[in-house]
Amino acid sequence: MTPEEIMKAVLFFLTVAGAGWGIWWKIDSRVKEGEKSTQGRVREAEEKAERIAADLAAHQLHVAVTYATKQGMQEQTAQLLRAIEGVGNRIDGLHERLDRAFERTTGRTTRSG
Repeated sequence: MTPEEIMKAVLFFLTVAGAGWGIWWKIDSRVKEGEKSTQGRVREAEEKAERIAADLAAHQLHVAVTYATKQGMQEQTAQLLRAIEGVGNRIDGLHERLDRAFERTTGRTTRSG
């Protein structure tokens, strides 16, 4: 091999290596940009998740304070049933009073007639 052929071979390999390095450099820079944007997205997602968790905790507190519990509902139902029972007792008493009133009026009309 002559020195010119050796020089051409070395230049060829240097050109190929340089092209490979240039391609690798572009790929590496794009990967780093992707990592930076991904880190930003991850940070945004974490902040959003924290806000949502805080909103959920506030909503759970609101529901616990505002809405009825099972025990509260049982107490309200018991009060309503007692009130309905009281109204039923009054209606039963009214029937007895009406029966007595009709017996008195029927008894008077038959005696005087």
